[in-house]
Amino acid sequence: MASPRERGEAGDSGLFAEGDLAAPVGAVDATAPLAARMRPRTLDEFVGQEAVVGEGTLLRRAIEEDRLTSLILWGPPGCGKSTLASIIAHRTRAAFEPYSAVTSGVADVRQVIRRAQERRRKLGQRTILFIDEIHRWNRAQQDALLPHVEEGTIILIGATTENPYFEVNGPLLSRSRVFRLEALSREAILGLLRRALTDKERGLGNRNAIVEEDALHHIADIAGGDARVALNVLEAAVDAVAPPGSGASAGRVTLAVAEEAAQRRILQYDRESDEHYDTISAFIKSVRGSDPDAALYWLAKMILAGEDPKFIARRLVILASEDVGNADPMGLVVAQAGADAVMFVGMPEAQLTLAQVTTYLACAPKSNASMVGLSRAMRDIRERGAAAVPLHLRNAAHPGLAQFGYGVGYRYPHDEPEGWVPQEYLPSGAASGPYYEPVPRGVEARFRELLTHLRGQRTKGAREVDAKSRDPDPSASQDS
Repeated sequence: MASPRERGEAGDSGLFAEGDLAAPVGAVDATAPLAARMRPRTLDEFVGQEAVVGEGTLLRRAIEEDRLTSLILWGPPGCGKSTLASIIAHRTRAAFEPYSAVTSGVADVRQVIRRAQERRRKLGQRTILFIDEIHRWNRAQQDALLPHVEEGTIILIGATTENPYFEVNGPLLSRSRVFRLEALSREAILGLLRRALTDKERGLGNRNAIVEEDALHHIADIAGGDARVALNVLEAAVDAVAPPGSGASAGRVTLAVAEEAAQRRILQYDRESDEHYDTISAFIKSVRGSDPDAALYWLAKMILAGEDPKFIARRLVILASEDVGNADPMGLVVAQAGADAVMFVGMPEAQLTLAQVTTYLACAPKSNASMVGLSRAMRDIRERGAAAVPLHLRNAAHPGLAQFGYGVGYRYPHDEPEGWVPQEYLPSGAASGPYYEPVPRGVEARFRELLTHLRGQRTKGAREVDAKSRDPDPSASQDS
């Protein structure tokens, strides 16, 4: 079957110069990176995503029977989204127009729509519009696609590393099937590496290189599920011991060579991506869960990926109040001191401070009682309305205000022997139950014991006041 490019129907966006989606299936550019040369050409070569395109799956049947509807391919870098689009491009009888949301805009889409309408009218041919990184388009740009998807003028295939339920317009999403592609497993990566080493047409099969097993496993481990990273590191390692065209005797890729080739690898981590939010989420949950080892692991990942240390420090300050609270009030002091030190010292030394704060908070006793108490009080006000300040608690800054009851009846706790009086501070109409309930851990255990005593005394004092108001002094009645 002739490819869309051979039929002269593919767009001229210049997308995918590396492993062009619309290039003839058999074409191999010997100068292209190994990852581009080894791009799977058929569904049988496409490994690691059996749940999505394995035998008998919905998407595989749709591709094989050429009856695709609009779909969103969602997954991390290097998992095969654009490769799957390439396979579709070479199987379908529809015209295939590939574009990148990074370099293309609505004007390009209008041209695609015009061509699609022309094909549909004259040839009865469908058009598949593939948009890589569709999440980079704003709402207005995505909206431009909606009527044409609804009318069937185009079949949309969008690829994204970001969560489409947040990044793709709801109406467009509701007219598309979402398929989640996972990061490739270690075993799948190893299979790709071994295939590249034995493939004499597209891979490294003609190179004089022996790759030791532990080196191969190291490359698979550091790839992070990204096939492109794994193949590019493998190529760099082989180039180091057997440069192309050198005719050198067989070189050996040892673990040390593989580590050297991989040392410049960039972590798959973008401050605006899901990975950014997922990693900080794992970090915070590890600290909250009192696992300093896991917390240090996620901290190390963020540091190595170039995360802003001030962002990490801010999150630790928040966590100190939210999750440690009064179980260890020093947690907030340590976190704030750490944030100040990060600002003062800067990287790379600031990572030591972040590690200290992280381990302190991870090992500290935990309480969210303050946060829960505030939430209860806010809910009470939202549901019941904000009550007026009781007269005895009001600010009697001017003597004349006393005639209106301001400050009348207020008892100053420090004038009492115990520094406390059974006085009511909540307004009438507020919830009767307590807002703040300290946990039986750390410093809050003492607070819990103290409040149990004080609340009991306050309740007893309130009952005595109530009893006096109901039973006036008998002697006063006789005198009258």
